Formats: sequence, structure tokens, C-alpha cells
Amino acid sequence: MSEETVAMERIDDDGEENGRPEEDFGALLEKESKMPGRLAPGQKIKTTVISVSGDLVYVDMGGKSEGVIGLSEFAREDGTSGVREGDQVEAFFLAVQNGVKRLTTRIRGYSTLDVAGIRDAYHANLPVTGKVKAAVKGGYEVTVGGARCFCPFSQMDLKVSRESEQYVGQTFSFKVVEFENDGRNIVLSRRALLEEERRAQAERLKETLSVGMELNGTVRSIQGFGAFVDLGGVDGLIPASEIGWDRAERPADVLSVGQEVTLKIIGLDWEKNRLTLSLKALKADPWEGVSERYAVDTRVKGVIVRLAPFGAFVNLEPGIDGLIHISNLGAGRHINHPKEVAEVGQWVEPLVLAVDEANKKISLTLEQPKEEVALPEVGDVVEGTVERVMPYGIFLKLESGASGLIPNSEMGTPKGTNHSRMFPVGTRIQVIVIGSDKQSRKVSLSRNAVSEKVAQDEFKHYRTQQKGDDQASSALGSFGALLQEHLHGKKKA
Repeated sequence: MSEETVAMERIDDDGEENGRPEEDFGALLEKESKMPGRLAPGQKIKTTVISVSGDLVYVDMGGKSEGVIGLSEFAREDGTSGVREGDQVEAFFLAVQNGVKRLTTRIRGYSTLDVAGIRDAYHANLPVTGKVKAAVKGGYEVTVGGARCFCPFSQMDLKVSRESEQYVGQTFSFKVVEFENDGRNIVLSRRALLEEERRAQAERLKETLSVGMELNGTVRSIQGFGAFVDLGGVDGLIPASEIGWDRAERPADVLSVGQEVTLKIIGLDWEKNRLTLSLKALKADPWEGVSERYAVDTRVKGVIVRLAPFGAFVNLEPGIDGLIHISNLGAGRHINHPKEVAEVGQWVEPLVLAVDEANKKISLTLEQPKEEVALPEVGDVVEGTVERVMPYGIFLKLESGASGLIPNSEMGTPKGTNHSRMFPVGTRIQVIVIGSDKQSRKVSLSRNAVSEKVAQDEFKHYRTQQKGDDQASSALGSFGALLQEHLHGKKKA
């Protein structure tokens, strides 16, 4: 039979119930509906004090049901009672004992308990207050009321402390995690309550966090990919790329566990439980004013920090990298990958081609500017100094300042010759220009054709001289003939 049916049957035909005047049924139903029909251990309810008798306080549990709370829970410091009939109180349901519903108002001060009370707290999942008496094997002896309990070392705090004596003599709230053998084996955990508080604190903190916010935290752990920071119940990650502007810096070089840091939130995703933080965002951006420090057409110094299929990245200062495109790496020739002519760690002095401060880009080149040197003409015989020897040929620096390549096929040496040994860097070589492309700034040279060119020039010179001699001889012969004719005519006369 339901509580509503019982209430209706109590009302007689005169509209009275046990001599009381008729009460509106809707109000009665509303009143009784405020009290749960079945209470779970630890459930919180709001109720009214019906009476105070002896050492118990009786409260309304709905209908004719009552519950009891120990009067000692309402005692003031001067020993007087702080509760009276009609007071509204909030309490937590413990259990039903001998047909009586027992409740408590104490969520963090449930200390004046006997073993039965600890059992009720265990079933109701309510905390108890205990005093740490001593450090024993594997943990601590804790007294709750008059009961002796045990708390393992691992359950005393969020982190296990090597100094076990620091907790002795202190009073804490504990959660009853085991209750066995009629109270002869009671195991407590302070850590369980601290973790609950931490989770609750984290939920409250989540409501206040937003992207762009600056806040303080403590470095909890350091990994190769970044550092985890405790923000007071919530962990966030500082990716390695957000440690600083210098990409060469590793998290372990900048941070240490336990260090207090000020950070900026740059990413929030509570669905994936991700909180991304940045130290770099709070530091001055080195790209500000970069166009003034790295003017176009000026030489700069830097070290190659990364090679990509499309070019080489050069670090000019912490946080500032420039790119030498692959087309500007070959010193006048086509290359398939930057590793053919460059390597990480190599110092270079490139020329600034362009600066895009808004998009944080600097374009560099190792090629000579087009207006710096004039290219030689095809057929010119020139001299140059060996710059570097590659498997496919030798790069030569000409006296004009231009650079050119002598392919192995144009070296005039037997196949398989060790050119590095025969022509070390700095060796001077006479060559002939066999190709000169002003648009691509590429100059092709030949050592093989020099002797042939010299021979041809000498032969031309010889032929020119011979022709002149012949002409002179012919002119002399004609004059002699005329002279003879003149003399012969005189004799006849």
C-alpha cells in the first residue's frame, strides 16, 4: 500500500484525521514528496527537528517516519545545545538500526564514533575524523573515537613521503575503505578524500579557465615532447615548441620539476581533456622589427639547422629562421636535394632576398647577386681558383668573381682520376668558357678545350703573319720588275 493511500485512509468521513481539522490533500502530497521514498547511505536531505529528547534529536522523515541525530553534534563550545524543535537542518543518512533511521550532520567532523558508527560511515561512504597516533609497519595507527584503525603509507597523502613521522600527532579526515571482522580490521584512506577534493577543485577551476588567460602553475613532470604543469587540480601540457622561441632549447634545459612558472593558455578541449599552455607566448616576439635588423641585399651569418627537400633553414638568432630555397643553393647548377651541397651545423653567410614580417618569413640565397659580377662570354679563356671538388666536377671561382663548373668530362683527365688530390682547393686552373647563361647565372667551363683553343689562336696568328709576308714579297717583286723595265728602256735609247 502506498503512502498516499495510507494518508487518504487516515482521513474519516468528517474530514478529520485523529481529531485534527481537514488538511488539503495536495499540500499533504507535496509535503511528503519532498522526502525521498528510499534513502541511500550518504544521501543528503533537508528536514525539520520534531523534538529533542535525552541525547537524541528527532527529525521528520516524511509521513509518520522519524529519524534520529546525536544531540552531541549540535553542542556549542559552552556545552549548551544549539538545536530546538522546528529548526531546519541538513543531514546525511547513515543506516537503519533497530528500526530507527540514523543520520548525521557531520561531513568532516564525524569523530566521536564507536565501532558501530564507523561501520555506518563505511556503508554511507561518509568521512570520519581520526588522529594519527604512530607510524607502524606499512603505515600509521589512527584512532577514530575509541576505535583503532590503520592507514597505509600510500594512502596518507597524494604523494608518498619518506618522512613518515611528519604526520604523527596530526588530525585528519579519512575515508573508511575497509571494515571487516566486526571492526577488528578497519582500513582508512586520507588520499581518497584528497583525490575527491582535487577532482571537485578541478571541476570548479575548469569553469574559470579560458584561452588567453595567464596563470601560475607548478612543473609536475618533464618529457621530451614537453612539460606537464599542475594548475591546482588540473594538469596542462607545455609542448616543446612552446617552451621558448629558440627551437634548440629542450624542456629539460629550461624547466625543472617543482618549478613555479607563469603561463598562458593557448588551447582548451575539455572533451579530450586537453589543456595546452605556453611559456613562449609571454616572451617578446623576436620577429618584431625583424625587417630593420635584416635588410634586403645585406649579408647575414647563421647556421643551417634543418634540411628539407625544398631548401635549407638557417637560424639567424633565437626564434628567427630564414630559408635558402633549393634553387639558391646550387651555386649555378641544378641539385636534387640540399644535402648534396649543405649539411646541418654548417655556418653560412647568405644574402637577404626578402623579409615578410607579417608571415614570419625570411628568404635567403647563397648565390651571388646578378648585378655583382659580369659573366664571361663563350669562347673566353679565363683563369680561376678551385672552390670545391664534387663527384661530378670542380667548381671554379673566376677572377671576375663569377663561379663556374668544370664537368668531369671537360677536365681532360683519364676516367677515374682523383680530382680532389690532383686539384686541391685553391689550385689555379686555366679554362675556356663553353656555356654562359645570364638568366640562370650558370657558367660552364672546360679545361680540355684550352690547349685546342690556344693552338687554334696560334695557328691563326701564324697564318696572319704568313699572309702579310706573302703580300710584302709580292709587292717587292712588282717593284723590281718595273725597275728592270725602266733600266732596259734606257739602254735601248
